[in-house]
Parts: sequence; structure tokens; C-alpha cells
Amino acid sequence: MVGIAALRPLAARVPGRALSRTYATSIPAKAHHRVVIVGGGTAGVTVAAQLQRAQGVEKKDIAILDPATTHHYQAGWTLVGSGLRDLKDMQRPESSVIPKGVKHYPLRVSTFDPANNALKTSEGIDVSYDYLVVAPGLETNFAGIVGLEQALQDPASQVSTIYSDKTVEQVWRNIQALKKGRAIFTQPAGVIKCAGAPQKIMWMALSQWKRDGVRGDIDIAFATGAPAMFAVPKYSQALEDLRKQREVEGLFQHNLVEVDAKNKVAKFKNLAESGNGAVVSKEFDFLHVVPPQKPWDWVAKSQLADAAGWVDVDKATTQHNKFKNVFSIGDASSLPNSKTAAAITSQVPVLIDNLLAAMAGRELPAAYDGYASCPLLTGHNELMLCEFKYGGVPKETFAPYLGGQEKPHALYYHLKNRVFPYVYWNHYLNGTWFGPSAFFRPNTSAKQA
Repeated sequence: MVGIAALRPLAARVPGRALSRTYATSIPAKAHHRVVIVGGGTAGVTVAAQLQRAQGVEKKDIAILDPATTHHYQAGWTLVGSGLRDLKDMQRPESSVIPKGVKHYPLRVSTFDPANNALKTSEGIDVSYDYLVVAPGLETNFAGIVGLEQALQDPASQVSTIYSDKTVEQVWRNIQALKKGRAIFTQPAGVIKCAGAPQKIMWMALSQWKRDGVRGDIDIAFATGAPAMFAVPKYSQALEDLRKQREVEGLFQHNLVEVDAKNKVAKFKNLAESGNGAVVSKEFDFLHVVPPQKPWDWVAKSQLADAAGWVDVDKATTQHNKFKNVFSIGDASSLPNSKTAAAITSQVPVLIDNLLAAMAGRELPAAYDGYASCPLLTGHNELMLCEFKYGGVPKETFAPYLGGQEKPHALYYHLKNRVFPYVYWNHYLNGTWFGPSAFFRPNTSAKQA
């Protein structure tokens, strides 16, 4: 056994939760587990929790590999940036969320060797498996925009983002500080996690400025690399109507490429123009940036990745298209849906049922229909609960009772602000929460998808 004391997770106690975990307090040069899960975020922890609870598995030999010391409820960062919740409420020690009986290796994966059912970590540890679940999330690429990293390090720049726990509190400070001028909110072209978040924070800032009596002195622009407000037509039209009603300038197909914090200038590439597109400069007094996002290099360069760098899985079964003992969900997967925590609630039961079937040598019975949800804050005490499946088809939970969910509602606002964070820490990560079906495990049968 090779002891790596610096990598030992601390069993910090969380009020109300008794800790009885299995930690890898010494790291072997080699290790083998029945199921290895790469990633200790929302997807990885929830898979481990539900697999631990599953019936029909005689020996639960599960390991999670993740070097993180803190687990973040990233869906709550919008609430922090809006001044609604404290950052401390949106994070816990990673050791406190690892399911009982699951071994946690605080190690960083460097390479995959799926042909030999093995992987290697940056620390030089070899780990083999019978079955592999890949769920490490994606990389927020701050370096993808020239000058952004430097601007975020300077509190006086008036540049901030909710896409990091290191910068999210600055967003609220900047909102409070702005009394007049030009505010720009950006969204990059391409795939990002929680595609509604870039405008959630915009609507909340607008609402706050209205409360403060300064809205009339602030010009607001939404600069997005996309051609519309949202990818689902029903909600996109409702948000476009809202944008016009609230006098927000729409800079569509404008992709942020550079931040000049010293001169308070943001530079965008106009993607609507042919060729490389013209660079358009916009002055700002407040700039909220959503950085571009991409697969981790060690995933993208592996044999598990598709041409775009995501883990190449079947969009219904979550099983790898080449290596049948490999599964993937969440932000790292190639599943062609919105990358949200809500989507994972529907993905995990499908993965569990199909993983158990693969273990038993049976045909895979479950199918994922692409369900995702975006609780899109549109102001204080109002929220548009966007729920949809593959093809941009609405799949609304409350519509039979409250009408179409393209209309903002106070109930949804309180679900997002109060109910969902509580549910996440107390039920979701424990494997007892299933999204739209709440505490009742859904029927994952392919016939029902």
C-alpha cells in the first residue's frame, strides 16, 4: 500500500447527517472494483447512491474517483449571484456526500484504456473495473475569451460570472453597485451547462435595478452566440416577447471573444456574417460573462470520445456505442439534450436499470427520452419552468393544473429558491429523488419513452 496523506478526504460532519463512509485513506498502486465511477459531482454521486439502493446486486463494490474536496450545487449559483442565497448553502465537503459503503479515491483521471477495462490517474495509480460510469462534467474555459481571466481577478473591472464559486459573489456586488450606464450579459456559442442561466441572472439583475429605482438609467443588452433566446421554440418565443416588453436589446449571434477591462470594452464576433465575421466592440459599465465550455481534454482525447469530444453513448440507453461495459450521463456525455441537474434525475434511473441488465447479461430495458428542465428565473417572485424532451418538445409537469409553463409563476420561483436546494442535499444525492416523479421511481421502460 502506498500512503498518500495529502490526498486523504476529511470526514467533516454536516449537521443532521451521520457520516459512516468508506474512504481510501491509503491509496494502493493498483485497485480493482466492480463499478468505477469517474466524477463525484451530481451525476456520479447520484449514480452511486441509486446503485447502492438497487435490488439484485449481491456485492456492492463501487468506487468514485474525483479529486475535489468540495461538492457544489451549481444550480444554486444563480441564486447567490442574485443575492437570494448565501454561497455556503450551495456547497458541502465532498466527503459528506459520498454514499455509505462507496470508496472514494481523491484522484484525478488522466487516461482511459477501455480495451483493457482500466484507467490511470495523474498520481500514477492504475484502476481497473468490470463496469465504468463516466460522469466528470465539463470544463468551463475561462481562457477561451481573451482578457477574461484577468478581468475576473480585478473587483474594480465590473466583470463577473455566476459560472464559478470563486466569482459568483462578485456578481451580486456588481449588481448592487450599478446605478446607471450600460449592462451587457453574454452567452457563448456552443454547448454550455444550464443554457438558461445566462439570462436568469440578467432577469434577476433587471428586477433588482427596478426595485432600486435605477432601471430607467440602465441600458441592458443580451449578447448571445445563439440565433434566439432559447433552444425550445415555445419558451424562446415567450422569452423574446419578454425581452421586447422589458426593453432589453438583443444582440443575437454575437459571440464574446475579448474583454478589455481597462477601457471597459467587450468585443464580439458577429456570427451572422459570412466568413470569419466582423468584430463588434461594445462599451460597458457592467459585464456578466458566461465562458465557453468544452469536454475535459483527458476525455476528448480518449478512445471513449466522439468527434466532438463527448463520451460517445447511445442517446436512449446511455451505454457506450463501442465499449458495452461503459456508460455515461451528465455534462460529459454525448446525450443531445440540455446539460442540467434536472436532466440527470431522468438519466440516472435509465443508466441504473441498463447497467444492472448488462451485469446480468440481459437486453437493456430502459430508454431516456431526453427530459431536461430549466427553472428560468424571470424576476423576483416569478419563474418560467421550462421542461422538455428530445426534439424541443415540451414535457410539462404542472401544465394540467396551472396552465402552460411558458407563463412565469410565483410557485415555480419558490420551488427554485427554497425547495430544490433542500431536496438536492437531503434527497437527490441520497438517491431518493427522481425529478418530475419526485420520490416515486419512474418507469424507465423503452416502451414508455
